[in-house]
Amino acid sequence: MYAFVERSFDLVRRYITWEIVFVFYNIVNALTIGLIGTTIKNQEQRAEMILYLVIGALFWGFMSVIFEEVSNSITWERWEGTIEYTFMAPIRRITHLTGMCLFAILYGLARTAIVLVAVASFFDFSLQKANLIGALLVLAVASPAFIGLGLIAAVLPLLSPERGAQATHIIQGIILLVSGVYYDVSVLPAWLQPLAYLSPGTYALQAVRKAILDGAAITSLWPDLLALIGIGMILIPLGLFVFSTAEKYAMRTGKLKRNG
Repeated sequence: MYAFVERSFDLVRRYITWEIVFVFYNIVNALTIGLIGTTIKNQEQRAEMILYLVIGALFWGFMSVIFEEVSNSITWERWEGTIEYTFMAPIRRITHLTGMCLFAILYGLARTAIVLVAVASFFDFSLQKANLIGALLVLAVASPAFIGLGLIAAVLPLLSPERGAQATHIIQGIILLVSGVYYDVSVLPAWLQPLAYLSPGTYALQAVRKAILDGAAITSLWPDLLALIGIGMILIPLGLFVFSTAEKYAMRTGKLKRNG
């Protein structure tokens, strides 16, 4: 398991210039989103809106990194030309996938921390009443749900070398749209709102905003935390089952060898 974590960080070092570009883009995106809040005239409301938007940008950055790294793990294998070797290696698939998920969490934390430092040096907002421990707890509880989504989405590049990776970005875009990253989900059209309550991002963002903006105690976050735990308990086993089934199909039909 550790070997997969180490290999993934080696790939990060190999493509370090692209990683710098991605981090730079994340920083600029968070700053751009936060600056929208400066258009509000009332000073108190402006500070709260900036923090509201920055929280959305930071937590979406973390959650999307986890989703991307897990869902694109097959795409990475194809790019590196190692997909056959990895899938035929004498290891359990759960070991392989757990290593990839652990890397995604560590990598997501590292990138989010860098963006947080950059944003904190740019905006002047107060976190005196914020429940930071509660916010970190939300991060930890939300991670399995996004890992489960990533495992399900990782099937697409496995089954379709030509279009699978593009389809994962469509799924990511839908999650971004319905999760209330930069707005409350109540503003969504009525026909989209049911999807919002199926997304783990909705509950994660609601909980983390309560913790940071309102200083809500952990006991007040339990409804959202329980929803995240429930979604994670469903998506992780479902993701493993779907991935295992797709892997057997890909091996039987020769899709592992195809690069496009």
